[in-house]
Amino acid sequence: MIVFIKLLLAHIIGDFFIQPKKWVKQKEKKKLKSPKLYIHVLIHMVITAILLWDASLWAIPLIIGVTHLGIDAVKLKIQKKKTKRILFFIDQLLHVLVILACYLYVLNTPIYFEDVLTEQTFLLITCILFLTVPVSIIMKTIFLKWNILKLTKNNKSLEDAGKYIGVLERILVLIFIISNHWEAVGFLITAKSVFRFGDLKESRDRQLTEYILIGTLISFGIAIITGILYNALT
Repeated sequence: MIVFIKLLLAHIIGDFFIQPKKWVKQKEKKKLKSPKLYIHVLIHMVITAILLWDASLWAIPLIIGVTHLGIDAVKLKIQKKKTKRILFFIDQLLHVLVILACYLYVLNTPIYFEDVLTEQTFLLITCILFLTVPVSIIMKTIFLKWNILKLTKNNKSLEDAGKYIGVLERILVLIFIISNHWEAVGFLITAKSVFRFGDLKESRDRQLTEYILIGTLISFGIAIITGILYNALT
């Protein structure tokens, strides 16, 4: 299991943390001619190799790099504005399947680890990182079908405020579930509802109310499921 967690952690870091938005835009514009595509793949290979830290597993970073390049290349070739959302999820699913395949390959390979960090620590780091930038991007991709600017009718808010609120609430939910304090999760949901009540009452906009409700349920739902999986695996 530790190998799978490390491979998943490497993917999260490489795909969501060490990939600026300008790299993504350049890849979408220049496609296979973009140097950032190959730098991105190389970064994935390096991070994977560092986290595995086992010369006998040299084939895994290579497999990760080659398949990552192939998956991203196909996505860039066929991607259009209408298919961008669905291709994002297909792309991520394929990467995870490759990681799972590599893990199954490792099961038949003798591995000797001298880890400073335990399996539980790696799992916790992976869960926390997943609930920050990746989930924010996932939720942003989901909400591409709605135009929040029209819903708010020029009612300006702090830049990226929703993103940071979401990140913090998901991490808090994870901490509460890991420490077996489910009542704190209910308190957090109640507190957010109280703060949101004034905005929803003033707006009197059914679409905006539905938008906020869906976003809140998705955010808390993903965090709760992640916490349950963490407890089940430890």
